[in-house]
Amino acid sequence: PTIQAYNAYYRRFKKSYHVQLQLESIVLKGKSIPRVAALVETMFMAELKNQLLTAGHDFEALQMPVGIDVAKDDQRFTRINGQEQQLKAGDMVIADTEGIISSVVYGPDHRTRITTDTRQVFFTVYAPPGIGEGAVYAHLKDIQANVQIIAPNARVQGMTVYGTG
Repeated sequence: PTIQAYNAYYRRFKKSYHVQLQLESIVLKGKSIPRVAALVETMFMAELKNQLLTAGHDFEALQMPVGIDVAKDDQRFTRINGQEQQLKAGDMVIADTEGIISSVVYGPDHRTRITTDTRQVFFTVYAPPGIGEGAVYAHLKDIQANVQIIAPNARVQGMTVYGTG
């Protein structure tokens, strides 16, 4: 049911759910998990296990407050690969006071990306209709457990699930 919920969301934008493609690549084709930064890998492991779309950001690069919104036709942001991208109207986005930091369809931005120098991280989970708050919370707990493998003294400063209702 998780992948179906994301596929229904992505279909509106004529896109494919990339976590499903990554899962198929690893399970069916024997590809390895990409090595970027340990914090990204902890997130990616939970993403594959739970099939929930997650974005990670360097907390120290964020300009608070952070909010959830729906993209408009004229909005753009710089993707994690450094390329400027026009957002798809109606896509779920997260922004800080400086701009969009993440979209469901196009992923996280470049400015707040996790690097090997990241010491504080901000994880977000996008859940379209059909994904319950309990699944999101359990996923965040899995990310926490994974982070504590590489950083046993890591502390969670907040874990909140926001619904649309």
